[in-house]
Amino acid sequence: MPQVQLPEQQNNSPRAARAPQTPPAQQTPPAADGARVRSRVRIPLTFPDGYRAEAEVFTFHGLTDGAEHLALALGTVPEGGTPLVRLHSECLTGDVFGSDRCDCGPQLREAVERISDAGGYLLYLRQEGRGIGLYNKLDAYALQDSGLDTYDANTALGLPEDGRDYTAAAQMLGALGVDGIELLSNNPDKDAQLAALGVTVERRVPTGVHLSESNVRYLRAKVERTGHSIELSRLVG
Repeated sequence: MPQVQLPEQQNNSPRAARAPQTPPAQQTPPAADGARVRSRVRIPLTFPDGYRAEAEVFTFHGLTDGAEHLALALGTVPEGGTPLVRLHSECLTGDVFGSDRCDCGPQLREAVERISDAGGYLLYLRQEGRGIGLYNKLDAYALQDSGLDTYDANTALGLPEDGRDYTAAAQMLGALGVDGIELLSNNPDKDAQLAALGVTVERRVPTGVHLSESNVRYLRAKVERTGHSIELSRLVG
């Protein structure tokens, strides 16, 4: 069974979380130039463990990469508060099929609950395989089975270790009227890119540690190669 360690206690009982009201008009950050909200629709979410939330899902015009990224508004940001935001890169194998080779599915589940509790946005970014695409990601898995880590497998295919660009994410936040956030992430590159794009990251909030027998090498590589803030030392040697 997977081991999960969370920085804060979570309540997994089935319940509904209310989506926030329309964000108030704010000064639009420079990164949002050309981007605007295209549509919005409310969608009830139910996860396999029974947890439920209600999201208001936004689509966009004018994103720089032309991809169909989504923003899910969850919970209610307290008056004068800062929204909690997660940039979640699409992972078909983890998010949909429950693959244990990564921690993407459990991180998505965790993020929806934590953002529903705090109020904020989950940006679901169409960046499969850290930007290399689904087929290339599966090819990289085969190389990992021969001993390469997740980053070396990408470069062995002639692809970047991490090909993600978060300009569209900054545009989405700007179109929603958000210029300051608390970032739910273990990845320092997300923080750095958003700051360079004009988004104020007031603090970076780590996710839980979602460890399984199948993803320990993957998580260790993220810590050792790219400085992710994942507390593995208390769980593995």
